[in-house]
Amino acid sequence: MDAAVLAQVLRDLPPIDDPSVLVGTSTADDAGVYRLSADSALVQSLDFFTPIVDDPRTFGRIAAANALSDIYAMGATPLTALAIAAFPDSLDPSILGEILAGGAEKAREAGVSVIGGHTVKDDEPKYGLAVTGIVHPDRIVRNDTAQPGDAIVLTKPLGTGVLTTARRADRISEADLQPAIQSMQLLNRGASEAMIEYGAHAATDVTGFGLIGHLSEMTVHGLGAVLEAREVPVFDGALELARAGTVPGGTRTNLENAARRGVTFGALDEGMRLLLCDAQTSGGLLVAVAPDRAAAFVNALRAQGLHAAAIGSFTRSGVISV
Repeated sequence: MDAAVLAQVLRDLPPIDDPSVLVGTSTADDAGVYRLSADSALVQSLDFFTPIVDDPRTFGRIAAANALSDIYAMGATPLTALAIAAFPDSLDPSILGEILAGGAEKAREAGVSVIGGHTVKDDEPKYGLAVTGIVHPDRIVRNDTAQPGDAIVLTKPLGTGVLTTARRADRISEADLQPAIQSMQLLNRGASEAMIEYGAHAATDVTGFGLIGHLSEMTVHGLGAVLEAREVPVFDGALELARAGTVPGGTRTNLENAARRGVTFGALDEGMRLLLCDAQTSGGLLVAVAPDRAAAFVNALRAQGLHAAAIGSFTRSGVISV
């Protein structure tokens, strides 16, 4: 579903009138936030999906990192998680055990305890986490509070959708996929801590709607954005594969939706357009930071070994252009 369509669906839900709800469904943010006290609020999110890699334990780690990312995108600290899984009778139960173990490993790395969960029978395996975190009510990093002139910083390369699709089609080797697998397993914890340190005005994480789709959720209240395509980090080989048409269906849908939203790509070739709309799994954070702090922020991220880059800026134009 298009990000804009989903946002409208959420806006059409009955209004939330509980004053303790600080972030609800109206802005399609990464997580909901509920005030507990003057200095404490719960942050909650849920994410799960079907396997994108063959190894079940690796899939579990990627799915867990992906679910935890929503909490990090809010500037919060994850505390606990509940596992959600669907699994068919036709597969060996040990595979489910490996998936759950991989997820628990990644949660433990984040300092998170998986304290329960629920499973159902389904023809296709699915796995993810419902995560609860905590944040100070005055320090929530929302997705709709960027300011004109803010730099746009991306903390991971694009192309996981293209590369995993290419691997399933046997267009690349398992070794070619490893950089993307390592990135998808990487927690966004360090990037989250850095964005707080450098006073980020807004943030989200880049997942299924692609960079353009998630950026569109940030360009509200009359904001627009200008992206510099040459500055966007991408995985080796991803652009060539996209130019050859090896992309997931969701990526093509994202590009079609971008055109409907009035995104302008200028003379950019279709391969790069597809990459900017590529449906990511456990992608990086997309952060709005004051322009005078952007270089130091990017350097701090790169010191962690991240392929971070300042890729554009927010404007008053009301449109996204590349």
